[in-house]
Amino acid sequence: MGGSTNLDFLRFLVLISFCLPLTYAAAESSTSNICPMDLNYVLRIPWNKTLCRNFNPLAQNNNSNSTSKPPCCQTILSLFGVALSQHLKGTSLFQLPNLATSSSCLQDYQSKLSSFSLSDNLVSHCFNPSQFVTSPFICARIETSQDWVDQLGKSTSLDSDCRSDLTDLTACDSCLRAGYKVQSLLLAADGNTTHAQDCFYFAVLYAAGIVNEFGPESDGVVSCIFGLELNSRVGSASNSHSALVFGLTGAGVAILVMSSLLGLYLWYDKKWRRKKNLGFGFDLDEQQGSRPKLRPNTGSIWFKIRDLEKATDNFSQKNFIGRGGFGFVYKGVLSDGTVVAIKSVIESDFQGDAEFCNEVEIISNLKHRNLVPLRGCCVIDDDVNSDERGNQRYLVYDYMSNGNLDDHLFPSSDNQIQKQLLSWPQRKSIILDVAKGLAYLHHGVKPGIYHRDIKGTNILLDADMRARVADFGLAKQSREGQSHLTTRVAGTHGYLAPEYALYGQLTEKSDVYSFGVVVLEIMSGRKALDLSSSGSPRALLITDWAWSLVKAGKVEQALDASLLRGSDSSNSNPKGIMERFVLVGILCAHIMVALRPTILDALKMLEGDIEVPQIPDRPVPLGHPSFHADGNNFSISPVLSGPKLRPGDMLRQALMSLNVFLLHYLMDLERWVHECGRPLSQVNLHIQESLVKKMNLKYVEPLNCIVLSMWRLIPEFLKLRGGELRVSLVVIEASQTYQHCDALMF
Repeated sequence: MGGSTNLDFLRFLVLISFCLPLTYAAAESSTSNICPMDLNYVLRIPWNKTLCRNFNPLAQNNNSNSTSKPPCCQTILSLFGVALSQHLKGTSLFQLPNLATSSSCLQDYQSKLSSFSLSDNLVSHCFNPSQFVTSPFICARIETSQDWVDQLGKSTSLDSDCRSDLTDLTACDSCLRAGYKVQSLLLAADGNTTHAQDCFYFAVLYAAGIVNEFGPESDGVVSCIFGLELNSRVGSASNSHSALVFGLTGAGVAILVMSSLLGLYLWYDKKWRRKKNLGFGFDLDEQQGSRPKLRPNTGSIWFKIRDLEKATDNFSQKNFIGRGGFGFVYKGVLSDGTVVAIKSVIESDFQGDAEFCNEVEIISNLKHRNLVPLRGCCVIDDDVNSDERGNQRYLVYDYMSNGNLDDHLFPSSDNQIQKQLLSWPQRKSIILDVAKGLAYLHHGVKPGIYHRDIKGTNILLDADMRARVADFGLAKQSREGQSHLTTRVAGTHGYLAPEYALYGQLTEKSDVYSFGVVVLEIMSGRKALDLSSSGSPRALLITDWAWSLVKAGKVEQALDASLLRGSDSSNSNPKGIMERFVLVGILCAHIMVALRPTILDALKMLEGDIEVPQIPDRPVPLGHPSFHADGNNFSISPVLSGPKLRPGDMLRQALMSLNVFLLHYLMDLERWVHECGRPLSQVNLHIQESLVKKMNLKYVEPLNCIVLSMWRLIPEFLKLRGGELRVSLVVIEASQTYQHCDALMF
């Protein structure tokens, strides 16, 4: 009996030993999931609930045309920001530590909202708990207030302009402008424009939680920074009695000024509704004012749409100049007689008006002799536009009377610009002007700016035939000292650097490549991409054509015939200078990124301040005999001149060789299809097995990966050209074997 009792007791101890840790873990988990934020302010702040009273999440889910969060979601996001800014102030964390905590806080938040008889599904419809969990990938790798300081420094414009009482409209306006500036700095550091709203959100939390001395719940912060409309606060009984006495005493005066107050209220209401629709309180300036408004610190102007319509005769066809990057360009004459070029932006990377205006701020601050100055802009939203124009954005530039460089290099009969054959001094001046403009973008501003679309049509010529770099619609601010990876490659075929066109890797050397192509166009009078060429595919690209001439010792043949006719021995040996310009163009447009000079070094070479180095060899193209050596083993010809490549660079060189061959091959295919009159959509391309058999690539795993990457690019290439393509993979039987190729390659 006693033994049985002891055995039962031991079993009890074992059971306890298992249960206690589980009980402790459950208790610990329960504790960690308690929301660390006090959300009772939701009941205290007199926020306007009108937008959420009649909001039906179920009906919203059925609305397939909805492209943005409804106003109610924007309102409760701003309201939730009050708690997050308090949390930032107390813990230094911009977001919540984990998903469980976020879910707990949102449940608590929903219970507070439900106490106002709002929908029980409001929070779950508007938010995903994961969006409030801390992560380094939200904005510029910022997770804590210390990360913020490390990224932006101890003091920004927010610290000075958002500290005071923001119920004052002037102080509020200064704070809003500071918010935009800081957001643009964060975006520049992050390098990903899709994070614009998240970086904007962090600027709001920091201004409300850390900077403002009155705290996140103050009327100024709630109404100005968070953009929430407030109802009148309820005072005590004595205050109400005093208010009644003073109200009756001043009734006569109030009636006299009623109309003025009503007008002020309507203006104020419109201002804050506009801010609320854009998210948190950082708003656009009021471009809908009674007259064009000068933007401080930039000199740019918010134009009214009716002024632009009047300037262009309602955007008539007779004033149509042409199509530029992202839109159509019209010539216009402002009321003061100034001739301008007005671009209607019809497509862009910008996610909304706020991001567009941030870009305008950046562009407006760029002041250089060789950049086309931005005079101003105009933004029209659906909610303020009375006709069917819809959401429209316009950029207003100074008008360049001599058109663009392309007009003069390759004139067409239907162009309105009076063309003239460019002389050598003019070509030299244009090349140097473009180099100086690019040098300013790369090194004259911090952080540097990458243009991404340097080409002849984006180089405008003023009345004195001086060149100005134009069209910053594609410009990207860089993170200093780093390259930029983008998922959307912008630019023009023939001018795009290979690493940018193929992989989206953007650096200042990408602009240098495009500049080199333009230099070769100017010096040779030949287009960057010549689809009318016959013979070798290498004749299609001006970079290949010029490089082959230089390597054959025939630099003179790369010069435009008109330049050779104008040169003589009495003119300080201009042919030698012109050949130097060709060599610099080839060096800038080298396939290998590491072998290209910076734009500053290129400018020094052009001006003769430093010598042009010996032109290094390029990777051997796929069709070269060295690819078919005895034994069918893959090999690469060594670099005969210029910098020596490390062994680790050989695979990169092979990759670029194959990609260049693919580009030639596809362009040759496109030319053949064009000559035969068949659209690309009817072409069925079969990669020949013999190609890989000759190279014996099956036994070289990294090169198999390269070939796979080539085939992945074919549909994308032809999609960009407006066609469709079916590719037959007949070489590598089991491509799934190479699923790790992406890791190998990148």
